[in-house]
Amino acid sequence: MMGTEAVEAEIALAVNGAERRIPMGWTVADLLTSLELDPRVVVVERNGTILRDHSSFASLALAADDSLEIVHFVGGG
Repeated sequence: MMGTEAVEAEIALAVNGAERRIPMGWTVADLLTSLELDPRVVVVERNGTILRDHSSFASLALAADDSLEIVHFVGGG
């Protein structure tokens, strides 16, 4: 017998070549938060296009089968 809890729909996408399942409706910002990455210090490429407008991350919904490459900068001396 199934419980009364709703099952959240998920989608599959590729992040740096690895499959990842995320909740449907997530944005680029949600994904970066889940990966503990600061959007100010990353470059995100979605389906071959570099996302240059970091302010759009919070409104840019991810879709099934998206392919993302995320590169973050590391300081050093």
